[in-house]
Amino acid sequence: MAKRNDNQWTTTRVLVLASGPTMILFWLLTPADSGFKQASTWQQMTEPGNLSAAHAHLEHNCAACHTSVTGAEPMKCVLCHANNESVLQRQPSSFHASISSCRECHPEHRGVSEQPTRMSHAALARIGLRQLRADAVPDGEMHLTALRLQEWMGSDVLNDDLPHARITPEEVVLNCATCHTNDDRHFKLFGEDCAQCHATDRWTIPEYRHPSSSSMDCAQCHQAPPSHYMMHFKMISARVAGKPHAKVSQCQQCHQTTSWNDILGAGWYKHH
Repeated sequence: MAKRNDNQWTTTRVLVLASGPTMILFWLLTPADSGFKQASTWQQMTEPGNLSAAHAHLEHNCAACHTSVTGAEPMKCVLCHANNESVLQRQPSSFHASISSCRECHPEHRGVSEQPTRMSHAALARIGLRQLRADAVPDGEMHLTALRLQEWMGSDVLNDDLPHARITPEEVVLNCATCHTNDDRHFKLFGEDCAQCHATDRWTIPEYRHPSSSSMDCAQCHQAPPSHYMMHFKMISARVAGKPHAKVSQCQQCHQTTSWNDILGAGWYKHH
């Protein structure tokens, strides 16, 4: 099998070497105004796929994003997107201001109908680790963080010992709160180490088991809606549930753990 592969490799080299002089001769004999010598022709021959609709106007201008040898460069993305206020001024996406690479999460040449966005927490973690290594000053906090993370990622830890079985070592470097503070339903009561419970592929937690339906400590985790702190609660909500004397903090008197709208004695109830 190895000998056959060697023969195939030899044949390939012969074909490449033989075609080289032919291409050079063809180039020299072709008129200067021929389409064969136009940059757009060569770009089309090497293009890996159509650009998205957002970048369609750059279809024949590879240099707008690419540099010879190095490929797509972040600074060329910044030239067009540096003033994108809708991204930079929103809390969940403001982190883009400090990201040193774009192509990991924004691949192109996937077709006109495809959006040039493919969020990857693992890619974001790798970018963050690279930045930590590059910016870390010896004996500084970032330097120590990078060293600890690198050491931890290289250690032989079992999945059971990870902060969460579905969180990879690379993803642990992510500061979830940076992007997801607005999504925190715990109102920061559980801190900002989201990886203790959540994974990056979904917010739901299969391992989580809700306390008993007879529990009386709902208010430790759940906050009542604004309407419960108005006359609406006494006049309508408590009366519908048949508990006119219930207090807002006594969630268990009206609600069931199956759903907030599953009211004891009343069934499924939605008044909004």
